Amino acid sequence: MNHPRPAPEPATARRNLLTDRPELYELRFPDPGFTAARWAESMLREHGAGADVLDLGCGTGRDAGWLHRTAGRTVTGLDSSPEMIAHARARHPGPAYHVGDMRDFTLPGRFDAVLCLDSALLYCHTNADLDALFGRLRHHLRPGGLLVAEMRNGAFFLGRTELLDAPRLDSVTHDGVTHTSRTVLWIDHAAQLLRRTRSWASDDGAPPVEQHSAWRLLFPQELRGLLAVHGFTVLALHDRPGPRTEPPWTDGDRPADTADGDRLHLVARLDSCGRKGR
Repeated sequence: MNHPRPAPEPATARRNLLTDRPELYELRFPDPGFTAARWAESMLREHGAGADVLDLGCGTGRDAGWLHRTAGRTVTGLDSSPEMIAHARARHPGPAYHVGDMRDFTLPGRFDAVLCLDSALLYCHTNADLDALFGRLRHHLRPGGLLVAEMRNGAFFLGRTELLDAPRLDSVTHDGVTHTSRTVLWIDHAAQLLRRTRSWASDDGAPPVEQHSAWRLLFPQELRGLLAVHGFTVLALHDRPGPRTEPPWTDGDRPADTADGDRLHLVARLDSCGRKGR
């Protein structure tokens, strides 16, 4: 059962083990075939995007580096974590990396496309956050530019509780130390957030760490309306396949005409004038 819980302290109140230690993030969420980057590149090519790409919420820089190095794009990465950006510069060089908040950033130049992968867009929790993000996108995209995003799907949780019913246990080992996490997801209905409490224990005697984070839950039609208000036309919106679906996307896959799975995949184009819609 999905029982109501008291709201946890804000996510900023405690540090994030995987964000603070990006090498652990890449071990915990491996992508040896660069599936996420290859999926993004396929969307960019299919919809005729130019070479200049901004990766918002670029994390460790794994996707940005592949797009720059292998796909030949000119990539800029932005993330709010200084540790992630330092890791990206050292391990995935090539793109220009910046520390910044996706709701309030200014970068030189304009871009042909913006990527927002692995639910990065959903860290905008409030309507004001989302309006601020889309304002930044309008400012930084060239008219006719693309938004390519991949995220959790709010509609999945209508009547489904399999991701909420039981804690999930995972572990990752680095430098001889095993870190084990216990993750609990629950829905804050009033805020329309999927909240996460994750506790880490390490076998080296380090004290346990507890983290809190959340994602905004957006529904497909809500997302379409939000994009229209901000001057975007949706070109594709579907649940599968994608880099984090089961089975995952492979080259040549065509999207299903459905939007009820646990992931949403979006391609939208800014109108040719670059203006906010009515």
